[in-house]
Amino acid sequence: MRDEINMDVSPVYPFSWQAATLNAIMRGTFKPISDLLLRNDVGFAAASRLVALAGRVPFRLPVHVRVTPDEAGACPGEWVRAGEELDEGKVLLYFHGGGYFACSPATHRPITWRLSAATRRPVLAVDYRQGPVHRPAEALEDAIAAYRCLLEGGYDPADVVFGGDSAGGHLTLATLLALRDQEMPLPAAAVCLSPWADLTGAPRRVNRLLDPMIPAGRVDWLARRWTAGLDPQDPLLSPVLGDYTGLPPLMIVTGSTEVLRDEGRRVAERARGAGVPVMYEEWPRMPHVFAILADVVPEAREVYPHIARFLAATQDLLPGRAASKRGRAPAALELPDLAVADLSGPDLSGSGLLLPDLAVPGLAETVPSPEDVAAPARRKPSARSGSAAA
Repeated sequence: MRDEINMDVSPVYPFSWQAATLNAIMRGTFKPISDLLLRNDVGFAAASRLVALAGRVPFRLPVHVRVTPDEAGACPGEWVRAGEELDEGKVLLYFHGGGYFACSPATHRPITWRLSAATRRPVLAVDYRQGPVHRPAEALEDAIAAYRCLLEGGYDPADVVFGGDSAGGHLTLATLLALRDQEMPLPAAAVCLSPWADLTGAPRRVNRLLDPMIPAGRVDWLARRWTAGLDPQDPLLSPVLGDYTGLPPLMIVTGSTEVLRDEGRRVAERARGAGVPVMYEEWPRMPHVFAILADVVPEAREVYPHIARFLAATQDLLPGRAASKRGRAPAALELPDLAVADLSGPDLSGSGLLLPDLAVPGLAETVPSPEDVAAPARRKPSARSGSAAA
């Protein structure tokens, strides 16, 4: 089972016209607008306001999805539940992306509701503090507080998993490192979608022209802004430099053409070197955080069963986990469970999507031994109402 979550994967699939069209649209709109605005504090504030306004546009969710605001916990957020047969004893704590200055749990519901459906558990999306007013260190405080709140509410660490995309992937990794250093019990696993992991200011040259969405120079500018007056070599600012000893299994998903691709690769290499099993998936021609495009792009919907398989395998690795308590078998997951009917596009379930164990070029093949895996501490659960502040 361990070998199933410690490999490099390059999925094989037909490149859809939806993906090609969206790549072209983003290259002609989102990328040049970002390049224009993220140059000074005035443009930075304007970009934050524009994204905030866009987030207020009503987003139509499937009828089986319920969103419950949680304002009573240590950090505000929202609970997302997709379906009625969820395991309420488990939870996925999610940190949205947005460069630490944009987006919210609401903007990332296309991800969070599908994660709930795929993993058969509720998702708590944290509404952490962001810029321009707040800095990443304050977001880290909120992430740790949200996790503490779950534990105080009776959740067993082994029944908690982390997830995050882009800056939220950065926050996921930084939170794990901080919790480990504080000697707190760690969650069972973590999933990072296109993590932003290097804020050292080193110029990004890989995929500068190929990335349809993100201008590399603006990522560099944003990194300098968030690390001004601080040590960018600090692993909590640049998790790509962290010591991953003792951390739980990781899944890292990137697109082959995004400028942040190599940061995901480097995290995978560093974590494996510290004995952490890593599932690294690099999806050909997919853009940054392509999972959020699942309403329109068929390939994006396919990433969720992959995540479900990974998390089910990590549950099987937990010591003393009885077979009757293991996660739902991945084979039972079907694409219709994860798609919005009128926006699903072609059904890829029979398209020949493969999961070969393909070595991704440039990624070291380091396989840690079973003795290197640190088992997360476990606590006895208590009754809860479904809120992190229960």
